[in-house]
Order: sequence, then C-alpha cells, then structure tokens
Amino acid sequence: MKISTKKYLSIGIASSLSFVLGAFITKSTNNVPITAGMVQEAEKIIGLNFTAAQADSMLNNLNQYNNSYTALQKLNMPNSVVPALNFNPVPVGFAYPDTKSGFKLSRAEKLKLPANRNELAYYTITQLAELIRTKQISSVELTKFFIARLKQYQPKLLNVITITEAHALQKAGEADADIKAGRYKGVLHGIPFGAKDLLAQKEYNTTFGAVPYKNQKLDVDATVITKLENAGAILIAKTTLGELAQGDVWFGGKTKNPWDITRGSSGSSAGSASAVSAGCVPFAIGSETLGSIVSPSTECGDTGLRPSFGRVSKYCAMALSWSMDKLGPITRSVEDDAIVFNAIQGTDPQDLSTIAAPFNYDGTIKSLKGYKIGYLATDFKQKSDTHTSDSLTLVKLRALGAELVPIEYPKFPIGALRIILNAEAGAAFQELLLDHREDQMVLQNKSAWPNTFRSAQFIPAAEYIQANRARTMLIQQWYEKLKGLDLYITPTWTSNLVLTNLTGNPCVVLPNGFNAKGNPISITFMGQLFGEGKLLQAAKVYQDATDFHKKHPALNF
Repeated sequence: MKISTKKYLSIGIASSLSFVLGAFITKSTNNVPITAGMVQEAEKIIGLNFTAAQADSMLNNLNQYNNSYTALQKLNMPNSVVPALNFNPVPVGFAYPDTKSGFKLSRAEKLKLPANRNELAYYTITQLAELIRTKQISSVELTKFFIARLKQYQPKLLNVITITEAHALQKAGEADADIKAGRYKGVLHGIPFGAKDLLAQKEYNTTFGAVPYKNQKLDVDATVITKLENAGAILIAKTTLGELAQGDVWFGGKTKNPWDITRGSSGSSAGSASAVSAGCVPFAIGSETLGSIVSPSTECGDTGLRPSFGRVSKYCAMALSWSMDKLGPITRSVEDDAIVFNAIQGTDPQDLSTIAAPFNYDGTIKSLKGYKIGYLATDFKQKSDTHTSDSLTLVKLRALGAELVPIEYPKFPIGALRIILNAEAGAAFQELLLDHREDQMVLQNKSAWPNTFRSAQFIPAAEYIQANRARTMLIQQWYEKLKGLDLYITPTWTSNLVLTNLTGNPCVVLPNGFNAKGNPISITFMGQLFGEGKLLQAAKVYQDATDFHKKHPALNF
C-alpha cells in the first residue's frame, strides 16, 4: 500500500485558538484600547521590530482581534472540544511497513493454578487467560484478588485514584457467565486492568489528577475503555497521573516506585506503571505526549508500548496536545503489549485523528535473522549509568541474528519544536487561566503546568505554524534516514524521545538490566511509523532471550 506523494499536513490546532495564542501578548486585562506603545513593548517578546508608524497602523486590527478573543473565551469550550484541523504524521512517499493485517500469539503454555495465589500477581495476560479459559479460576475470583492488592498497596504507593469495585464485579460476573455458556471472547476475557484517570468512564469521576477537575464526572466512556470491555477485560481501577499529565504528583500526593518508595514512579502515567510493577493489575493504559509511558515504565521496570500517532483513538481522553497525545499499554511483557494494542488500535469515527493502517504480528518468531536494525551510534557511545547494559543489548541482538546498522540524528533544531506542545497545552487549558483555577494546582514552580500555560499565551500564532512547518521537514528527514530498516534501537534517555514524539513513531520500552542500587533500567526499541508489527516481534525475541522482565520488587514496606 503506497501513500500518494501529494502530502496534506494539517497543523494540529484550530485557527481561532492560534489567534488567541498569537495576539494575546497585546491583550489588556482591563480591556483598555491597545496602543502603539504596547505594540512596541510586545515586539521584545516576539522578536520582531516595527516602526512607530507600522505599530500605529496595526491598532485597528489588534483591537478587533482583542474583541474576537473575548468572544471566543465566552464560548467556555471544555477540554473535550478538538481543533478543526488534524495533525497527520505521514511523510511524502510513505509505504506502510505491514501490507496486511494478522495476529498470531505464541503458543500458550499449559498451566495449573498455583498453590500460592499470590504468585498470580505477576502472571502475564496470556498466563491468566489460560487459567480462565480452562476454568481453573473465575474472573470474579481474579478481580477480587487484584482489587485486594490495590487496597493493600495503595496507602503506600498512592497509585490509584478510584477503585471501580462495583462496576468491576458486575462485569466479571458477566464474563464468567459468558465463558460458562461457551461465549469465550479471547485472551482478554475476564482479565482485570487499570486505566489512567484521564480516560472517561461514565460511572466514576475523571479527575485528570488535578484539583480543578477533582469532582469532574463525564457521562461517556472513552473509546479505549469501551474496546477493552468489548474484548471482555474488566476495569478495576482509575490510576493516578501527575496533575494534567505531568510528572507523578497529583492532588492526593506523589505516586511511588514499588522498587524504592523513596522515589516517585515518574510520570505522567504514574499509577499505571506503579500498579503493574507492584502486581496490582495485570496491565494498565497510559498516555504519552513527551515521555509519559516511556519514563514511568523505565522507572518501575515495566514493558510499555507507545503506539504510532493516530493508531489509537483518544476519544474521551484528556487533551494536552492534540498533535502529540498517544494512548498505549503498560504491561509485564512485550506479548502482553501486543495483545492489548491489538484490542485498542484502529480508527474511530469519534476521533478524526485516527489513521487506518495494517497491523501484522507473529509471536511465534524465535530469531532476528533477516532483521535490519538501526542503532543510534552516538548515543551508544555516551558514557552513562546504562552504558554497559545498553552495549550488551547490542551484543544480544547480534547473537539473535540481527544485522545492526549505525544511524545518526538529522541535523535539526529539535528542541525548538517544543513550543508546539506548549502552545497546544496552553490552548487546551486556557479555561483554567480565565478564572485563575490553575492556582489550585499542587505544583506551582517555574517548570510546572500553571507557568507553562501562562507563558504559552504569548506564543505567536505565526511561530506555532512555523514550528509545524519545520516539523513537516523533520518528519520527512527522519523517514528518509530510516528507509531500509525494520526498526532501530536507542538508549532510553536521549534526544530520540523528543524527536519521535514529534514524528509520531512507535516505541517499546523494556527492562535491560539494573543499576547499582538494584533499580531497573531500560532500552528502547523504535519502529517505523505504523510499524508496530515488526517492532513488537523484534522486542519479544530480545525479551524472551533475557529475564529482566521476570524480576519484581520485594514490596517490603
């Protein structure tokens, strides 16, 4: 399947909001008329110079814009209103890595219910599914088991906002009835899970982890939750997130890392990663805009998948950045990631940013022979705490049959494109600024969202658009560099994280060792755009040849 070379790239935010961002710099909070003196002061912020006559000539337009901003603000648009234009990450000349769809799991192992039920806490989805399928344990029993663990460890880990117990037990009972009647839906049927509390579920509050939304109840279910429940999975918890998807601090405290509770879990998918790591849920849904699946999965020793932009519907998920937000699973294994991804991926008429693309996964592959895997040579040469483990990962990939090809970053001011995220976030939560509810948020330092949202009001619309034009160039350049590769690999904490959240490429982050303190570290497998099939296959082959993912925190607290 080939994409036409005629490319149409939307810039990812409605023009009305762009004007709010672009000209807010001259807006008087007292609604007094804008003067030439104000314009000349504003020039210092936007980095342009105009003559006094030119500044004076702008005044009619600027005052009219000011009236437009006031009219738009009176619409009281909630976070759920999306821009009229959609970001499309597809480069010119793009061909989908998978030409057809298919899904084949590795062979299920024969299992017996363990004598010590606590061992179930770290069973994978496929292992739990086999116990349910063979009727050795019921979904109700499994659901009660994981709810009990949530209640046991939540006081120390602070990783759950809401336990959806009544809903979960009802759904688990329905699952058991279906299975008894011979209506088994597949490996997710009867399996409990958690969802980051930026995903709406109509029976419970959706708090975004932030005081201004603490009592928010949305009368709708997020598409991701609906798809998982249609596959038979059981929602048992809404997990914590750093407030408005930043970090691991929320209105109830700081979510902890089960490996070391003196450390935070990182974020912003804080509770999802912490709960999976502590054996409180078999899997959870997280989100990423700029590291929010990768970072907590690394910190907590989980296996996380950040899908390609447009693969998974964001309908009824909190918007932070319409052109960068992505939803994905945090699990115990690569194959578990593949299972959950297979259930949640696909287009959604309620989310026009979703993109149809084949997904072809074969979990029976045992070798990387024939795989051409790139590696970011400069990053692997950098001395760091993970250097030895990262280097050994390359050795293991060669031993598994992969051909390794050195690659380098494009020469591009990648960091300058951060204003895309800030501008969109500033628009998404401008409603907080209008009545100063951002003051209610826990964190108020210079790097916290309240300050970012305020600063974003001064990003000119023209510069936001210029950044997106530069993003088009970056997407094309990165696509050209990756041609001929099946995937590539990189140390987790590099410029690649910013680069690929902008280009929309998918990644799997998984444990590849432990640091001197005994805490997990990770490596990142990166895919071609919409190349989740080969990405997951290769990551699984590597993971199956190691045992880092089978080690778990002692929970001695």
